[in-house]
Amino acid sequence: MTDNTEEKEKTTDLQNASAESEDKNDKYENFCFLCRRTESQCGRLIELPNRIFVCQDCMQKSFDTMNTQFSGGFDLGELLNRFPNISMVTLGPDGPVQNTNRQKIKKKEEAKPKPAFDIRKIPAPHKIKAMLDDYVIGQEHAKKVMSVAVYNHYKRVGSDMQDGVEIEKSNMLMIGPTGSGKTYMVRTLAKLLDVPLAIADATSLTEAGYIGDDIESVVSKLLAAADNDVEKAEHGIIFVDEIDKLAKKKNTNQRDVSGEAVQQGMLKLLEGSEIEVPVGASSKNAMVPMVTVNTRNILFICGGAFPDLENIIKERLNKQASIGFYADLKDKYDNDPTVLSKVTVEDLRAFGMIPEFLGRLPMIFTLDGLTEDDLVQVLKEPRNAIIRQYQKLLAMDEVKLSFEDEALHAIAARAMEKDTGARALRAILEEFMLDIMYEIPKDDNIGEVIITREYIEGKGGPRILLRGQTSYV
Repeated sequence: MTDNTEEKEKTTDLQNASAESEDKNDKYENFCFLCRRTESQCGRLIELPNRIFVCQDCMQKSFDTMNTQFSGGFDLGELLNRFPNISMVTLGPDGPVQNTNRQKIKKKEEAKPKPAFDIRKIPAPHKIKAMLDDYVIGQEHAKKVMSVAVYNHYKRVGSDMQDGVEIEKSNMLMIGPTGSGKTYMVRTLAKLLDVPLAIADATSLTEAGYIGDDIESVVSKLLAAADNDVEKAEHGIIFVDEIDKLAKKKNTNQRDVSGEAVQQGMLKLLEGSEIEVPVGASSKNAMVPMVTVNTRNILFICGGAFPDLENIIKERLNKQASIGFYADLKDKYDNDPTVLSKVTVEDLRAFGMIPEFLGRLPMIFTLDGLTEDDLVQVLKEPRNAIIRQYQKLLAMDEVKLSFEDEALHAIAARAMEKDTGARALRAILEEFMLDIMYEIPKDDNIGEVIITREYIEGKGGPRILLRGQTSYV
């Protein structure tokens, strides 16, 4: 008898020890007896006798139900219908059975340390330009300037100040006619470098307190592009398009809330400052959490067409001409396609940009207008050229699409007449490809479509080749 008693005591001690070790290793939390939500989900629980816990929401619902039922007669069925998870307390010989069930607290995954910014992941300037050459036609000077500026900017981000030398930020200002590829170049650059990019439109920005987007909204877009990761957003790129629309309005007596006032508000943003931006929203309000973003390492690229800037440049150049028999003619620069590249800071000030704003954009470069040959290259040479897009669409119908060289030049010539740059190419192709895209799926015998110059000029139609045929039909 004594041996059996000792063995039972040892077994009980081992079970107690294992239970204590489990309690130490695993943490438990109480849950509501009615809705089964844990304490971490619904807040602090109300403890009733016999270790029964009820959340505050269920307790309030119980009181409301009882008040309603007592006023018109108590109905237990209605109470049970309101709480489908409720069950009657089972009575034992010593009273109600205690609610000893507990749930384990789910362990949160430990946050992994974020890798530091690695400058070695940023390619050299010649490699950046080579990647841009696959997507952007022409603009050799602009691609070179942008490649060097971006590479130096990220070297500045990864540098330290142990030697006391601090590298200043070099924001950029791109000037070029519409359709020359300003936005497309920045979007391609951000995709190649795999950094967050936010594209903001300056026309919607207004001074704080007026209807429209405030100046901090451009940083909110960058934070959203970085998946609300502040550290990642602080190494991103912000492209402010249509920056020329912020020029000072001339001959107006009204307050300029969307022009000079926005330029002044963006000064600290361009230079580098800590600003409060909302998370997951574009406007500030009491219900949205705020985070602090430092714009010191954010690269700002501003772009604009600056219409009529050529006239300001020509006026300045004509004033410099000498007087006499060997003086330059006043119409010397009228047909100069590179007159925009002669822009100076004084010309931009005459256009309406304030000097403080221009001082924070030290790198000013221009994009050339596209010629007819450039537009032909835009049609067929880039990796995602417009012609390749239509060829892929027709390839899904097992039809081959090809363009004659003379047809491409005819399309480019029509685009030059519209004076909207590369944007006119798609509009022209959509017009001529409409009937082809509509008629091709009707006939399964069509194997190839050749776009000719006569079709573009309205003197004939495209060449249609049936499957297995190589002669003109």
